[in-house]
Amino acid sequence: MSSTKKIYIAGFGGQGVLLIGQMLAYAALFDDKEVTWMPAYGPEMRGGTANCTVCISDKPIASPVITECDILIAMNGASLAKFEHMVVPGGELFVNTGLCPNPPKRKDINVHYVDCTNIAEEKLNSNKVANMVMLGAVNKIANIASLDTMFKVFEYTLKGPKAKLIPLNMRAMEAWSE
Repeated sequence: MSSTKKIYIAGFGGQGVLLIGQMLAYAALFDDKEVTWMPAYGPEMRGGTANCTVCISDKPIASPVITECDILIAMNGASLAKFEHMVVPGGELFVNTGLCPNPPKRKDINVHYVDCTNIAEEKLNSNKVANMVMLGAVNKIANIASLDTMFKVFEYTLKGPKAKLIPLNMRAMEAWSE
């Protein structure tokens, strides 16, 4: 039986939405899974819409396009309102509580509240890693990859001068606990 996870990540530009998806995709690749990653964003550099899909499976994936998801990551209120309907019954919804003032309407899904910005600022003194706090929560609950695999992903993506950011990003991934 095939095990496939369809993940939809949405927010606004500058929140690291595409990076969350890219990191999940690399983690799946490093764990020898089949994966697709499809980013989409508006013309604005920051503040416009940004979303992406990630499909992870142990079998070939026919298309990166999804109409429903097992996991939705809503980084802002507009994304929650627009995409909550996509989560399959019994699926997982991750809500960035700092930017989602209204609670989800659905009662047939599992909701995880992650106060990304406050955790990043209070525990790590950096609001720039709020997306990594969310990534850590999603990775832990959805069991995407081990922390060892995620460390390899950081080493692969954060090279050169950015390598110094690896310890902070790893701490951010571990900063959330439900």
